[in-house]
Formats: sequence, C-alpha cells, structure tokens
Amino acid sequence: MIKTLLLLGATGDLAGRYLLPALAALRAADRFPDDFQVIAAAREDLDDRAFQRTAAERLERHAPDVPAAARADLLRSVRYQRTEMTDPASLSSLLAGIRQPVAVYLALPPGLYTTVVITLKAAGLPAGSRIALEKPFSEDLDSAVALNRLLAQVVGTAGEQAVFRVDHVLGLPTAQNLLALRLANRVLEPLWNSRHIEQIDILREEDLGLEGRAGYFDRSGTLRDVMQNHMLQVLSLIAMDLPAPLDEHTLRDRKVDVLRSVRRLSRDEAVSRTRRARYTAGRLTDPAGGAGRAVPAYRDEEGVDAARGTETFAEVVLELDSERWSGTRFLFRAGKALHRRRKQVTVRFRPVEHPSAHRAPANELRIGLDGPEDIALHLTGGVSLNLPSLAPVTLAAPPPAADLPAYGHVLLDVLSGGSTLSVRGDEAEAAWHVMTPVLAAWKAGLVPLEEYAAGSAGPL
Repeated sequence: MIKTLLLLGATGDLAGRYLLPALAALRAADRFPDDFQVIAAAREDLDDRAFQRTAAERLERHAPDVPAAARADLLRSVRYQRTEMTDPASLSSLLAGIRQPVAVYLALPPGLYTTVVITLKAAGLPAGSRIALEKPFSEDLDSAVALNRLLAQVVGTAGEQAVFRVDHVLGLPTAQNLLALRLANRVLEPLWNSRHIEQIDILREEDLGLEGRAGYFDRSGTLRDVMQNHMLQVLSLIAMDLPAPLDEHTLRDRKVDVLRSVRRLSRDEAVSRTRRARYTAGRLTDPAGGAGRAVPAYRDEEGVDAARGTETFAEVVLELDSERWSGTRFLFRAGKALHRRRKQVTVRFRPVEHPSAHRAPANELRIGLDGPEDIALHLTGGVSLNLPSLAPVTLAAPPPAADLPAYGHVLLDVLSGGSTLSVRGDEAEAAWHVMTPVLAAWKAGLVPLEEYAAGSAGPL
C-alpha cells in the first residue's frame, strides 16, 4: 500500500465533503499503517495548524458519526503546503519534500486536469506513484482521448495500473451488490434478457437544488455530471454478461462490451429520445413534512450563467445491439430539485400473455442504489381466469450495512493498487461515444430546453 496521499485541491468542496470524512472513517476502522501521511496542497496561504482547524470543522459537519479520536488522529497526520499546481517548479518542490511513491488525488475542477497532469509530467512523477482523477473524465470524447494519451505519457510503463479514474458510485454497497445479485441468484439470471424484460429504468432523482455548486455544475450539467458516468456504470453492471473467470480484467472487459453495444443514436433519435430541462422557482419538499424550502429559478442561482442553457434534468432512452438485450428499452432519468429523492434501477418484466386471460400487469424488481430499500420485488398478481383476484405482493430487503463510505473503498483501491472501482481508459471513451450524439443535438439547439417548477415531478 502507498503510504503517502497527496491531496491536490485540499481546501475544496470535494475534499471537505467526501475525501477527508472517508479518510477519517478509514482511520477509525484501522485500515491505514501507523506511518500513513496525508499531504494537503492548495493555493490558499495556510500553515499546518490553520488547515487542520479548517479540516476539523469540515469533519465535524460531514463526518459526525466518526469517533472524535479517529478524526483527531487523522488530522495529526496531515501536513499542508501552499502549492501552485500549474507551476512545475512549485509542484516539483512539493514532490521532492515528501515520501515516495505517492498517490496523487486531483480533487480539482475537471477543467484543470489537463493542465495539472502536464505539470506533473514536467515535475516528474515518482516511480510507483498513482494518479486519481474525479468524474466527469473530460468534457467530451475528443478531450477524453487526449487526456488518456497524456496520462499514458506521464505514468509510462506502469500503464493503467497507475491511473485511477474515480466513479464513486462503484464504491456504494448497493452498486457492488448488483453483480453479486446476479452471480448468486439462480432465480433471476435465467430471466435476465429481453425475452422476459421489457424495460429497465435507471433513475437518479434529487430533491435538492444547486446547493452552492454553480462553479462546477453550471459548466457540466446533469448529462455530464451523472448520466455519462454514474448511470452508464450502473447500466454496464446491470446489462453485462457475467465474467468468467471473475477478476478485475474480465469484469472491466464485460463492462466495455456493454458500452460498445449501445446503439448509437441518429440525429433524429437524439431529438425524439432525449429531453432536457431546468428548474424554475419553487419550493423543495421537506422530508420531515414541513413547508419546505423556497428556491429561486436555476437561472437566478448565484454563480449561474443563464446564457449557457445548462440542464438540471435529463432523460435519454437507449437500446443495446446484443443477443441478450435486443428489444429491451433502457431509460435514463436524472434531475435536481424534484419532488422526491430516488436513486434506483427498476426492472419491468414483460406482462404475462395467455389466450384465455386478460393481459396481466407487469411485475417489477426495484433495486435501490442509495436507500431506503435495497431490493424490492413487486408482484402484481396472476392473470384473470374468473378466479378471486390476487392482491399485489411486495417482497423487500433492507439495504446492506455499509462498513465504509463509498469514498473509503475508492481511497483503499487508489492506495493499494486495486482496479475494480476504477474506470479503464477505453471504458471512459466508450461512455463518451454513447452520449456524443445527445450532446451534439443539444448543442445544435435541436432539443428544446424545457422548464419545470422546483419541487415538482419534473417536466410534463
């Protein structure tokens, strides 16, 4: 395991909200060696104590369940150094003063990746080191290809083992269980094909608005933020043929197979099979049953450039050209400021047909990706044969207990050299291939930017 983590962008939201809490959870679980060290770097002019005070406040806010002793122990291992990450001399000085090899985590806006990776190349990344980058990996297919080439130059013969393209959804227990559900279930796997499944919905609906993330989100939008990465990762786990043998290499091969089998949308299909919208002023739902919180229209949120036409809601319908899935629709739906929070996969089985019976309602398997249910099978009853009707039945299982936050699993893989939770270079490019026709149609103005009230179910 690499014993030094270099956190570039340590004063940013990603580090404070996710990475530092994950590090504290790992410390509490005793998953680090005693001499593990975190080097925090950013442009702010701070010393060790000033950064540790700021980090302590963030841990209090975002990791209250982690024992205070573990939080304090982590902070004692943190050292801060002011660094100009686009200056080779500054970054070279930083690398020269720390123990090597090092895991370099770019907790930075994606727009800085290319510049910082070039700087790392000029500064000289120590042998045996790793680079971790957050999603979205670049902003389109061309920039993703260029960044992959650049990373290959920086890490040299170490290749993919030295690059970790982060998609933290792969670290969620429920996402990891998607594969286990199929591997260990003799009932479902024979039905896991287009003969039995009519449609699969992959949903990521949020009941929160922008929440101060305009600096990142307004340059990304919902399609780039979650659909091109998180949701296509879920698709690959849901739709892939089971790897044999099951290892990191074959698992990633099968995921790439799924992405490459997605039927490329024509220009007309990109218009008819996609929607985009942004929220107007409204009131968000209060989970406790109160009046909720009023929010302004997205275009009026602080830091938003309304002229960009950034979408806060996206819907895309895809099909796969494969023996297993030909004839099944895959619907992607994601949005902010909606009336409920729902992150799940809904598998819609084909209705039962019988010559002596009415068409029966379809049964559904709902797989929660972020609570409150892990797996729920909704049985709507049999066909009507002039027999007493059957009431719908729901069989549900609670979500698995999480031993670590998703970013805890991600960081362990980054430090230990694991690749299961990393997106391979060709996989990242294949995901951009899927969404490129959609982006092109939207950029050309072929798909209107609709509107929906904050706190509603989305565009009508």
